[in-house]
Amino acid sequence: MNIVLSRDSQVRLMEGTVANAEKYFGQFCSLLAAYTRKTARLRDKADQLVRQLIDFANTENPELRATVRDFAEDLAKVQDYRQAEVERLETKVVNPLKLYGAQIKQTKAEIKKLKHAQTNEIKQLQKLEKLRQKSPSDRQMISQSQAETSVQRASADASRTTRQLEDTVGTFQRQKLKDLQKIFSDFVTIEMVFHAKAVEVYSSAFQTLENYHPERDLQDFTAKMQGVYGHHTARPLADSNPSPPGPWPPASQSAESDTRRQRTEEEVSEDGSVEEAPVEDLRGQGLQT
Repeated sequence: MNIVLSRDSQVRLMEGTVANAEKYFGQFCSLLAAYTRKTARLRDKADQLVRQLIDFANTENPELRATVRDFAEDLAKVQDYRQAEVERLETKVVNPLKLYGAQIKQTKAEIKKLKHAQTNEIKQLQKLEKLRQKSPSDRQMISQSQAETSVQRASADASRTTRQLEDTVGTFQRQKLKDLQKIFSDFVTIEMVFHAKAVEVYSSAFQTLENYHPERDLQDFTAKMQGVYGHHTARPLADSNPSPPGPWPPASQSAESDTRRQRTEEEVSEDGSVEEAPVEDLRGQGLQT
């Protein structure tokens, strides 16, 4: 009977090992599959951002257009690396975890066989014990001998099944530990490679933005605005019958006009470029909008 109890403890240990693997490996598989899907959705959103940046660049001045396009190209490169990350996660992390479903199912079937053999052994032992408690007779002696033979066969069958299951569960546990190490090592490696590549490309994108000088585009914009302003404020043609000249403007108005003209002349350099004063004004307007 002690042997039977020992086998029962072994079965409980085996069942616990397989049940833990079924529970946690299933959770790992579900979570990492969701992690991979989220990464793929992040890739899709970043691709949308790249397209929007390119559309925006096509509406801007040359300097900003070139900068935004280069920036968008760097973001697109990151998404190429992210696509490779998604594919590797599916191949090296999610799929191996999915395979454990079949392995666990097979191991549970082996444990079920052992429990059936164990149950049969216990039944034969109980039957033999009942015969021994009865008063001896020729018929009962024959039945007892047959029962002892049945117990021996049941015990031998249970012992053989136990050894087989020990090997099966031992192999399962050994493979589980190795696979767990490899799966998460692959997961970390995939993430490190992606982030290393992403940092490299993001550094290039950062430098692209740092090298952009808004003043050039602002100068171009200011020049266009001044051209539009000059077009709308051009003087009309002189009337053939001009009205009599009015009185001279007050000295204060004349001085103010001269000052404004002088300021405008100072803001435009000899080659026609706009100095810093209008740039600061435009920046302020941009912040207000």
